[in-house]
Amino acid sequence: MEEHKDTCEIKFVNKDKVSMARALMCSDDIIIRLAETFKVLGDPTRTKIIFALSVEELCVCDIANLLNMSDSAISHQLRILRNLRLVKYRRQGKMAFYSLDDRHINELFERGLEHVTEG
Repeated sequence: MEEHKDTCEIKFVNKDKVSMARALMCSDDIIIRLAETFKVLGDPTRTKIIFALSVEELCVCDIANLLNMSDSAISHQLRILRNLRLVKYRRQGKMAFYSLDDRHINELFERGLEHVTEG
């Protein structure tokens, strides 16, 4: 049987490093919220919406046309993104325009895009 070289060959716990990591670890509530954010971004349609909104503020009709989907399907996806505070909207007359909730969302998206596109 082939040995795995990607694990330790001996059992040794560096208690100082573990203690430091434990002290800096976020609360379970924050970790769960972060995991939910990444889970929501794991959907290609929602990622496309985030991409589009990183370029320009758009209404539901614009996004539906861009992604060749129905307004109701896009509204459903936007509701999910809005519930996690990834996007926000503003009303202008009878129109609802969507944008990224804040600069952190754009930065998160840009870093992820760099990660997957750089060699």
